[in-house]
Amino acid sequence: MNLAMLHDNVLVEALEDSGGNSPIQLPDSAKKKPTRGKVVSVGPGALNSEGKVTPMSVRAGDVVYYRQWAGNEVELEGKKFIVMKESDIIAKEA
Repeated sequence: MNLAMLHDNVLVEALEDSGGNSPIQLPDSAKKKPTRGKVVSVGPGALNSEGKVTPMSVRAGDVVYYRQWAGNEVELEGKKFIVMKESDIIAKEA
């Protein structure tokens, strides 16, 4: 997939927790929303007060942790993605 993000937007593929081998199946409405994902695409960055682009601190391939209700969910090619602002990302795996 080739989807170019604009400004300080980040496209993240949600990484679901496996939930183990529990025999208890929760309805989708009761499941916790993922907060970990893999960065697929990033924009060039946001404009600062001087009109210059502030570079992004994440890159495609990074595994990141983000706020539970961050961004907007989209489905592309049968996979779940979230489009969010870089500021919704709270950490990345080193």
